[in-house]
Amino acid sequence: MPSLLPVGDPAPADGLLPGPSAATDAADSAPDAPRDFGLYVHVPFCRVRCGYCDFNTYTATELRGVKQSDYASQAIAEMTFAAGVLGASGYPERSLSTVFFGGGTPTLLPARQLAAMLTAARDTWGFAPDAEVTTEANPDSVDAAYLQTLADAGFTRVSFGMQSAVPSVLATLERTHDPDRIPLVVRWAKDAGLDVSLDLIYGTPGETLDDWQRSIDAVLDNEPDHVSAYALIVEDGTKLARQIRSGLVVAPSDDLQADMYERADAAFGASGYEWYEVSNWARGAAHRSRHNLGYWVGHDWWGIGPGSHSYVGSTRWWNVKHPAAYAQRIAAGESPAAGRETIDASARELERVLLLTRVRGALRLETLPAEARREVAALIAEGLVDGPAALRGTLDLTLKGRLLADAVVRRLT
Repeated sequence: MPSLLPVGDPAPADGLLPGPSAATDAADSAPDAPRDFGLYVHVPFCRVRCGYCDFNTYTATELRGVKQSDYASQAIAEMTFAAGVLGASGYPERSLSTVFFGGGTPTLLPARQLAAMLTAARDTWGFAPDAEVTTEANPDSVDAAYLQTLADAGFTRVSFGMQSAVPSVLATLERTHDPDRIPLVVRWAKDAGLDVSLDLIYGTPGETLDDWQRSIDAVLDNEPDHVSAYALIVEDGTKLARQIRSGLVVAPSDDLQADMYERADAAFGASGYEWYEVSNWARGAAHRSRHNLGYWVGHDWWGIGPGSHSYVGSTRWWNVKHPAAYAQRIAAGESPAAGRETIDASARELERVLLLTRVRGALRLETLPAEARREVAALIAEGLVDGPAALRGTLDLTLKGRLLADAVVRRLT
């Protein structure tokens, strides 16, 4: 079951936003440096629902008559609507710095439809000269021709949901791909000129350290440009949560997950991958996910599609969840937003510290309030914050600090 939407204020049917001056007032400070502008396109379709997943995704039997084949035109219509809202709300025109197609499984749609949506985004806003364009993909939903079509259309990067190299772990997660397919899709993507990221999940019920080492080794054997590794979180309302409650499977162990993280970080670091966010490693700054960095450092983005979230100026909003409700709003020429909230100065500061603490080199010590700066020496002494980095003026987590990142944030806020 997809997770619930937040509770917020009603969103107007015309979608108009408080203008840039209101955003400055909400921040209660001088204007920030100009923010990059990104686009997220949610493709809410999956062939099957994985038991651990609470994302806003729908299988064919859950669409209430909505056709996947109509989705690209609906998303393009929201792009046109978005450009009109931003202009009418007083925001200056900005080219897109990043575009990210997520899901769901974007690559369930024909490649020509992803290309059409990307072309519409380019026609609507234009692209920055070095724009990053990513799609997520399941390993069993693409072939060489599909990936070449994406590259020809302007995609620069693909993120494959590998999750594990061990069939029994994939079976527990209810993933459908064959792990032997990973080397093929990585090679096809590289041949097309795309940067490659491989995404892993660790701490699946029944997964051992030896299983995890097999996945780490498989990632390194494929030499991607980027790796993400996320601890499995058991979300309420999912099939996995019900299985754990009924005793069919054992809940993930925090201690084992910590051991798995340490093992992955050591292996990735020894192979030339630098951690730049708690769950992300890249072969140098050029291969970091700039779209995700935009979320973490507070840039603006518009989210297209059912359940997508957006953040512009001081306003965050979220679209209606079901594709049928979304299609109805788009057909009526109305905002698909279900609700929104204004981020005031105190909330914005809390989010800034929470997110930047996770990003290497991003949180400048001089931007912290005095009481938080006084905590830094103790955090260094406890091995949670890197001392040499602090001398250079940034708060960087140590390996121990990354494992206890939430505790560090609480100390700073």
